[in-house]
Amino acid sequence: MKKNIFVLLLLLSTFHSNAQDPWILNAQKIDPNKYFGITTANGMIGIVSSPQPFKVKNVVLAGTFDTYGRGRVSNFLNGFNLLNMYMEIDGRRLDEQNTSNMQQQLDMKHAAFTSQLTFGKKANIKYTYYALRHLPYTVLMDVTVTANEDLKLSAASVMETPDALRDVENYYNEIDRPHVTLSLLTSTAKSPTGKLQLCASNSFLFTEPHASEPKIIHEMWDNNSHLMKFSKNLKAGESYTYSIIGSTISSAQHADPLNEAERMTIFAKLEGHDRLLKYHNAAWDELWKSDILIDGDPQAQQDVHSMLYHLTSFSRAGTAYSLSPMGLSGLGYNGHVFWDTDIWMFPALLVLHPDIAKSLIEYRFERLEAAKRNAFSHGFKGAMYPWESADSGVEETPVWALSGPFEHHISADVALAAWNYYCVTQDQVWLKEKGWPMLSATADFWASRVERNGNNQYDIKNVVAADEWAENVDNNAFTNAAAKLNLKNANSAAAILGLPQNKDWALVEKNIPILSFPDGVTKEHATYKGEGIKQADVNLLAYPLKSTTDKNQIVKDLAYYETRIPDEGTPAMTHAIFALLYARTGNANKAYQYFNEAYQPNLNPPFRVIAETKGGTNPYFATGAGGVLQSVLMGFGGIDITAKGIVQVPSVLPSKWKSLKITGVGVEHKTILLTNKN
Repeated sequence: MKKNIFVLLLLLSTFHSNAQDPWILNAQKIDPNKYFGITTANGMIGIVSSPQPFKVKNVVLAGTFDTYGRGRVSNFLNGFNLLNMYMEIDGRRLDEQNTSNMQQQLDMKHAAFTSQLTFGKKANIKYTYYALRHLPYTVLMDVTVTANEDLKLSAASVMETPDALRDVENYYNEIDRPHVTLSLLTSTAKSPTGKLQLCASNSFLFTEPHASEPKIIHEMWDNNSHLMKFSKNLKAGESYTYSIIGSTISSAQHADPLNEAERMTIFAKLEGHDRLLKYHNAAWDELWKSDILIDGDPQAQQDVHSMLYHLTSFSRAGTAYSLSPMGLSGLGYNGHVFWDTDIWMFPALLVLHPDIAKSLIEYRFERLEAAKRNAFSHGFKGAMYPWESADSGVEETPVWALSGPFEHHISADVALAAWNYYCVTQDQVWLKEKGWPMLSATADFWASRVERNGNNQYDIKNVVAADEWAENVDNNAFTNAAAKLNLKNANSAAAILGLPQNKDWALVEKNIPILSFPDGVTKEHATYKGEGIKQADVNLLAYPLKSTTDKNQIVKDLAYYETRIPDEGTPAMTHAIFALLYARTGNANKAYQYFNEAYQPNLNPPFRVIAETKGGTNPYFATGAGGVLQSVLMGFGGIDITAKGIVQVPSVLPSKWKSLKITGVGVEHKTILLTNKN
């Protein structure tokens, strides 16, 4: 008994002592009314935590979209909650009322989420789940029960069908072999319109020899729920560990998802627990070879690790899937892909994980033909990418949002991501086969989109600006500058590939105007009069477009537009750009101020997850994380993406940072070290 109390106290002290551990996010005092879950993900499956014992809030499977409700457009679907479970001790179901000392933590280094709690004087319970990084469709949960008194344990794995799914079919199978019994709890259902089939299957993993394993009982509750369970008697002082292994997949990823879900669960079970964790941990160790290390600011270090963890866990090499603003943390923004990916999240991944970034730009390439059809339907040439994109690449913006028909800068944003991918990788084969088709088609779009109103005046009229409060305006600064860069980079790509220069692209690029006020401040659009703005627009010309290069002009535009951002209701990205530009222009104090303002007011308990706005409740806002990471990498770190690859430009560090070390940069996996000379 004393030994078990010591073990519990040791575990509790471990939770408390890691308040600013660079890898551990703790929830020491859990208030269900102020709880915003954190996601454990592997780039395909996202598992969102819950404050309730033995529950997870939801499971999101990338690439699963159907039309239901919200806006008559494609929406992300909740997948089967294949880690749902319950536990009974001596016949009493454990819940938040009869358990105490609930502690939770996320180990970001190996993407492991752990909860622990006590059940009176009877038992201490700990469980950890993983979205296995090396197996994209498979999850694992380990459960350990330590008995402080003699007890009878009953544990169940419950498979519930999400409300939106229909035509549910539940299966339970046992496959007997001399050395193992495979008990498979399986469910399949159709998406709301019947477009997709979603499937999940799981099984228990036991530690004792096969002959001593507990007997599995299957129970069918109703059409939408069934379970399998076992019982075990424990003596005081005895600990018992078991695991649940499960897989989920849909017809968006496989032609036969029902059988494949079971096959993958069987594969994982016969791999065995230790091998699963070995390869999972190794996969994350490989990812963390690309890292950001801050000496002198423990909280910033932990927060930056959290941002890196989230972007990396929400995406995956080899998938041709992209990122929505909320990643795999839920159904926010319907799971759609916006400029958030190409401008805000893609650059950080490109610098640290070019292979993952390749999936994001591959997503755009695979939807190039849909973008061409979109341009055709609007009377333009080339490719016009949709403002909101899901699985098919058609426009998915709800009709009440004018950004769908008018926020045309998205095409230039996609083109910039394609160009930057080439710049970092210097992969001319990719440029010829995939980059050039995107760059040339989007350049053709802009050449047809401009209105040629006489010599030296090629206007882009009637757009929604990057500042989305500016609707149906003419000659928006960001749109025009992004279009000019798109045209310029397309001709640069032609030169690299030995193709002839397009003289019309060059003519159009030269004659698209960038407007200014009489005092020289860049004007956001033709009718702009200094009103408040939703988010950065003009300041993006200095970065990432790099069309504004004069330091005095950059500082002048910063001084003007930083006073136009309201304190409330604006997304998290703008302050990150301010931080980046102030770092590059040598103002360390302002850079650090805006670095903190870019995310600190948006944090939610208990895991410091980022919401879109101050006081927002829709975490996790991966777009904001991408912006902050760029402020560190491209701002404080001085990393710059050029036609000749990654270089460094002058920058400054915050005074409290002793050093900034960035590892695994680019395809050559370089290390960048900056030290503070103050």
